[in-house]
Amino acid sequence: MSENRPWVEKYRPRRLDDVVNQKGIIKRLKQFIKDESMPHLIFAGPAGTGKTTSALAMVRELYGRKMAVNTTYLELNASDARGIDVIRTYVKDFAKAKPPSDISFKILILDEADNMTAAAQQALRRTMEKYTSNCRMILICNYSNKIIPPIQSRCVVFRFSSLNKEDIRGRVKYIADREKITLSSDGLNALVEVSKGDCRRAINYLQSCGTISKKIDQDIVFRVAGEVPPEKIREILQTALEGQLQFSLKLLKDITREYGLSGINIIKNIYREIYDLRISEQLKIALSKLLAEFEYRLSQGGTEEIQLQALLANIVMLKEME
Repeated sequence: MSENRPWVEKYRPRRLDDVVNQKGIIKRLKQFIKDESMPHLIFAGPAGTGKTTSALAMVRELYGRKMAVNTTYLELNASDARGIDVIRTYVKDFAKAKPPSDISFKILILDEADNMTAAAQQALRRTMEKYTSNCRMILICNYSNKIIPPIQSRCVVFRFSSLNKEDIRGRVKYIADREKITLSSDGLNALVEVSKGDCRRAINYLQSCGTISKKIDQDIVFRVAGEVPPEKIREILQTALEGQLQFSLKLLKDITREYGLSGINIIKNIYREIYDLRISEQLKIALSKLLAEFEYRLSQGGTEEIQLQALLANIVMLKEME
């Protein structure tokens, strides 16, 4: 596959039936297409779950060959064009123009709509109301609570859920096969784990790994993703909890040098492992509080080496006080 495009775009599903793990939503969207009628919509949910893909696939199936940018549909990223002037000019001009196709309305897709300013959202609600007969809008956002209530009341809200591991695993394997990449079982599992339910992230990591090697294993994935294999983090925690401060510091320096992680990343990696440790609930609670404190210190500009060493020292002291 020599096409020089990001794999996220190259392998974006083109039909609603290809969108995974959102069966209830897809069923309702297909009914809108069948009826050739729809209200204003809000697609809300975590990143990489198929919101933009569903909107574009819906437009493609609704208009077919008559689908054309700036005539039957328009896609804007509200994080770039988010001011009131854009709503009053560009969006309004598109919304008020008569649709050119047999379908009685055009579609305006506003991606990242939760980044729009309050003034822009206030201007948008009037445009939505005034030109509904010509234009229906699909607002895409991560957090629907950032959309003002007057706009929410004008829309039907669809909430997308994170993708399950099997769905991401299947998509990653499909792309790896098409790109002639050998993906080991532990490499595939690592990609699924670091994606955290975000299929776009998994595909981007796969492409990044593919530029390093056509044979991808767990180690390559963790290096590209800026994460450490869980067993190495568990080893640091276990040695600190056993009172071996010097040895735990050595292990910490080794993974910092080997994986080039920031202090914040290391704390996040430790946080994911503490609840799987065979320690008391009280100790887990104390560890959580410690991690929160040291993450805050780092966010305020604390020196990474000093703060991380102090974190391990505090973990050693926690075990001694138990």
